[in-house]
Amino acid sequence: MKQDAATLPEIDAIDRRILAELQADGRMTNVELARRAGISAPPCLRRVRRLEEAGIIRGYHADTDPQLLGWEVTFFVIVGLESQKEAALAAFEALVSTWPEVRECHMIRGGGDFLLRLVARGTGAENELTARLTEAAGVARVQTLQTIRTSMNRAGVPIRV
Repeated sequence: MKQDAATLPEIDAIDRRILAELQADGRMTNVELARRAGISAPPCLRRVRRLEEAGIIRGYHADTDPQLLGWEVTFFVIVGLESQKEAALAAFEALVSTWPEVRECHMIRGGGDFLLRLVARGTGAENELTARLTEAAGVARVQTLQTIRTSMNRAGVPIRV
């Protein structure tokens, strides 16, 4: 259950160590995590559960290589809508949430309404996705930015331990 900032639990140095270690390797055992955090396993597990319940830890996933799985193209799209009314924004978010190729959707300010990160099997598929976006209801403009290479892709946030 996600909490608001006023009801978040106190985060101490041990919690920050736990978070930093899990961001680096979410597959380690609780025993190993506890060892790295400098506490025993039972309180470590309680702390992890508390961080999960507070919504600070949102989940665990495998970091897969898109190219090895056949997704040759990663690209970003800046989308401008015809209207910025909440109904139009929500409708666009609902639409792109159904497209598996859309991996991230951010509402932005300064130059567009949304920034999307998408993957495609090739340039033909990229062009098809761009056309689908351009033709979507309420979309006024679409600007695509194809990645040439990704030199950094860090998960999580910096955690001062």
